[in-house]
Amino acid sequence: MGRSKSGSLSSATAYEEPPYVANENVESNAAAYASEKAAHDLERAPSAGAAPAGGHLPQDFPDGGREAWLVVFGGWCALFCTFGLINCVGVFQQYYVSHTLSNYSSSTVSWITSTQVFMMNFLGIVVGRLYDNFGPKWILRIGTVIYIFGLMMTSLATEYYQIFLAQSIVASMGSSAIFHSSMSSLVTWFLRNRAAAFGIMASGSSLAGVVLPIMMDHLIPRIGFPWTIRAVAFLFLFLLLIVNLTVKSRLSPKPRPFVLQEYFDTFKDVKMVLTIVGSFFFMWGMFLPFNYILLQAQAAGMSQKLVPYLLPILNAISIFGRVLPGIAADKIGRFNVMLCIALSSAVFVLAIWIPVTSTAGIVAFAALFGFSSGGFVSLAPPLIAQVSDIRYIGTRVGTAFAVMAFGGLTGSPIGGAIVSRQHGDYIGLQLFCGVSMALSFVFFIASRYAQAGFKTVKV
Repeated sequence: MGRSKSGSLSSATAYEEPPYVANENVESNAAAYASEKAAHDLERAPSAGAAPAGGHLPQDFPDGGREAWLVVFGGWCALFCTFGLINCVGVFQQYYVSHTLSNYSSSTVSWITSTQVFMMNFLGIVVGRLYDNFGPKWILRIGTVIYIFGLMMTSLATEYYQIFLAQSIVASMGSSAIFHSSMSSLVTWFLRNRAAAFGIMASGSSLAGVVLPIMMDHLIPRIGFPWTIRAVAFLFLFLLLIVNLTVKSRLSPKPRPFVLQEYFDTFKDVKMVLTIVGSFFFMWGMFLPFNYILLQAQAAGMSQKLVPYLLPILNAISIFGRVLPGIAADKIGRFNVMLCIALSSAVFVLAIWIPVTSTAGIVAFAALFGFSSGGFVSLAPPLIAQVSDIRYIGTRVGTAFAVMAFGGLTGSPIGGAIVSRQHGDYIGLQLFCGVSMALSFVFFIASRYAQAGFKTVKV
């Protein structure tokens, strides 16, 4: 792999084009090469002094142990509170359209939830850099305060602009700090079992997607929407205390001056670019079922008693979709499994969601899409980490999620505009969703090809 007898990398090698296809295990060799390159660069850097290069090499990752699994548990709590609320955007969409913001169109209201998704992902470009420089400790503490404050302000809001500022801007700033710090911390503890660890961590958001919609559906008629949001905020506060006590990085932060070029360096690697574009297209379509399946089911004539349970069904199956593909990905390759996830998602939307109008058909789609979309959530960060230099993991993951955020921002409003243009018909929205998933599959194939061609290997 380009190493001399002393174990250091040859100066002729370059991170952008690692020769890691040799022994037919592209995934582990890519990670090993990036880690050894990081160690080599630290070794050669004038400012490195006596700082050890250890910690970046594949054998330095614990891949388990008490501290590592506590980080997974803390990350699970973090995703329950952050991405878990994102999984409930359909509840907010339905409530706002029928109550607080009933004088606004569905497309206009969807900007609240889509901006919430966008901000949580896009701000990773800032949080990631802060994480690389200072570590997760204070980012998590400040993020917790901002997030809970934003939710409390949402409970008091009654006008569109107030809800937008509190929920879409302020709360999302806090959730982004928590979400990205937790993800980047987990990367430093796991290598061989990284996808499985991410799958377990991501299952927290799926469970939240089961618990929170049912909780809100039962509490809103009894105590009202404001106190329901406050109850959610208090639950999150308890869980975020656990996050602050358990989530930490294995590597010491390396403060360095801000260099804009580091963000652009992310796009120099064709594998990274293709992976990001594929993730963008998946994100573009992914939230359409979460946002509109309740409204579409109502339009199809589903029982009003069953409609509120569609999101919990989707998210309950998503728990398995986040854990099982992660375990499989560590065995047969993360990109290989992601191809299956993207293709199956496109098929489920185009072949099931579009033609079915029966209650059983819609429930079946919710379950199947919950499984496949859950796989994307757990595999996207490991895919980005696999083609990244771990020294800049916060910046790389943050930049990638910032690009993906534009998919989350525009997907639901575009879908809502299509529904309005078609006078309440959802076929256009469903086609848009399915085609987006199909495009993501194409770009993930291209990224895999850039790494190993069409060889039957672990990628």
